[in-house]
Amino acid sequence: MINKKDIMDLKDYIYYMNIALDEARKAYCEDEVPIGAVLVDWEGNILSRAHNRVIQLRDPTSHAEIVAIREAALKIGNYRLNNTILFVTVEPCPMCMGALIHARVQRLVFGTEDKRWGGASSLYRIGSDKRLNHQIDIVSGIMEEECRDLIKRFFSEKRTSPWVERYRSGRNGGDSKSLCPVRAGHVGSNPTLSAI
Repeated sequence: MINKKDIMDLKDYIYYMNIALDEARKAYCEDEVPIGAVLVDWEGNILSRAHNRVIQLRDPTSHAEIVAIREAALKIGNYRLNNTILFVTVEPCPMCMGALIHARVQRLVFGTEDKRWGGASSLYRIGSDKRLNHQIDIVSGIMEEECRDLIKRFFSEKRTSPWVERYRSGRNGGDSKSLCPVRAGHVGSNPTLSAI
């Protein structure tokens, strides 16, 4: 539940979650699991924004949350991200929750739970574990339906159609329902792959 005396109100939470959703859509278009994150300081300045890049970087730790933490730490010149808020579309996994604790992120705001991998509230409660030397304020359910729908759409497509077929059938920006614009270097604009 959001504290009425909080520095941010629901309108602010929705604003930043929309930015995280934009990042998640980028991941979707890159055929990465569509999770996006944005890290802001206590004044609301964006320190970093990121999306999953595990496949692209061939790095199993390149979750949106980890990439956002790395970029913000480089930007401010410190591995401690005190007085920051991470907005992420899907509940972080245990690895990401551990990184949030080590980075001393103050608050986590996420859209939808992850019943299989959730490290914040649905499977584990790492951020509120009193045995650790830092706890994270956790707010969930911000734009839950939009966040859940994007991740469900992605995995539904993964189960029902081969990768190239998704691009030929509209994931490449060929229809009005597409999330991915056609751009140079994108599979949907590649005449060789489009001809398959």
